Amino acid sequence: MFLDVSNPHEYHRLATIYLEMDGIPTPFLIGAMKPMNNGFVVLQLVGINSEADAKRVLKRAVFLPENMLPELDEGSFYDHEIMGYEVIDRFRGKIGVVQQVIDHPSNPLLQVDMDGREILIPLNAELDKKIDRELRVLCITCPEGLLDIYLS
Repeated sequence: MFLDVSNPHEYHRLATIYLEMDGIPTPFLIGAMKPMNNGFVVLQLVGINSEADAKRVLKRAVFLPENMLPELDEGSFYDHEIMGYEVIDRFRGKIGVVQQVIDHPSNPLLQVDMDGREILIPLNAELDKKIDRELRVLCITCPEGLLDIYLS
């Protein structure tokens, strides 16, 4: 399993993961975990005792319960938590609503719906962002000229 997180070592003591089985997050107990290189771990799941069992769970989406995720500060967020959040640019005001985070290998993109128009905003480290979880708002400072491309 690849741990697509900032600090993979924080997850090396997990006891349970959820795998998407027929569209339903299904819990699996972790019997053993062996950390590998570059965020990969090898898992032995309780109840998975044969190659046929392993093939049944291979390449499934993996989830953790929200209460198992580390709490983030106001400048960070989990991709899944901002779906439906209002996006406000510090200089231009309301941009639109988050549709999804596109996990592009070189740079993730924030996909925003602006009155039926798709806006893609790079989520690089330089993007100044602040999240208000209570109001469900993501405040950002768009790179200069980016919104003009979409609005012209």
